[in-house]
Amino acid sequence: MAGGVNRKISAASARAHTRRAKQKSSFQLPSGLLKKTTVLFMVGFLAWAYKAVQPPPPKICGSTDGPPVTAPRIQLSDGRHLAYKEHGVPKEMATHKIVFVHGYDSCRHDATVAKTLSPDIVEELGIYIVSFDRPGYGESDPNPKRTVKSMALDIEELADQLGLGSKFYVIGFSMGGQVVWSCLKYIPHRLAGVGLLTPVINYWWPGFPANLSTEAYNRQLQRDQWALRVAHHAPWLTYWWETQKWFPALSVATLIPDILSHQDRELMSKRSDRENYVAQVRQQGEYESLHRDLNVGFGTWEFSPMDLENPFPNKEGSVHLWQGDEDMIVPVTLQRYIAQRLPWIHYHELAGAGHLFPHADGMCDSIVKAILIGQK
Repeated sequence: MAGGVNRKISAASARAHTRRAKQKSSFQLPSGLLKKTTVLFMVGFLAWAYKAVQPPPPKICGSTDGPPVTAPRIQLSDGRHLAYKEHGVPKEMATHKIVFVHGYDSCRHDATVAKTLSPDIVEELGIYIVSFDRPGYGESDPNPKRTVKSMALDIEELADQLGLGSKFYVIGFSMGGQVVWSCLKYIPHRLAGVGLLTPVINYWWPGFPANLSTEAYNRQLQRDQWALRVAHHAPWLTYWWETQKWFPALSVATLIPDILSHQDRELMSKRSDRENYVAQVRQQGEYESLHRDLNVGFGTWEFSPMDLENPFPNKEGSVHLWQGDEDMIVPVTLQRYIAQRLPWIHYHELAGAGHLFPHADGMCDSIVKAILIGQK
């Protein structure tokens, strides 16, 4: 019978054998593959991110794939078209000619003053009003180069092409009120009188005491604080922020109840006719209308309204500003400060009024009389 061989293996040899076995059985990526995979992932992510922040091209009115042109339009010197709508007496017979500037997420049909003004006052004072679609809204071509100044020059050119004369009145509501500030800066010599109806405040205008603007800003809804912060600090991100689904976008576009005063809720019924044309407002795309409005309105301005000089030093005209003390969209505290800094402005603070006060019965009659004939 054959005998077995008894061999002793040292502990060190056993450990070395185990290590070699593990090394042979472990999986290893080919050299450089992990680095290449990471690079590809980053490239893919950046490509997705770039696409996500790029707005689609606008659907230009009158183009092959764009909405039809239904309104009268002028062609500006840079080739863009501006759509407009006329109200009141024929301009050839008018004593007073007014350019009305609509607000955010609106169009030429939202000519609040023209729509609510008493026909008797229109005839008595000989009032002609023209409202127009601001660039990118309604049927006016977008302006990719839009600035605070360009809007004032658009209004001047509109007035010239329509033959409104050397001087005309300008009235702006809400975001349209910001445009009126630019008219006071860049075309004061063309103005016969001015009306600012709860003009939107840019919290980053120089001249506000830091504690005052910060307090007013912090009173806004969190969603609105973020939206305005993006528009000011990262305008290239506005399209993505306003269209993504993770966080709520700006509340003003939907006029949610949280930003409406008691009076505003009552006046909402007076805006029911918007259903007839609301689809036209954003028909060329939200970026060139809503989003660019935010980027320009809350961006870094070339001037501060608080540095403006009185355009009527000889009292040949007047500037009026109306503000509701219960406006939850435009802070009354900042409006009061502007009025203090500019004592030549006739400031009218309305007790119990919200943002939509121009729709209240008789309100626009009082506004127009104050601007045109100085009646209190």
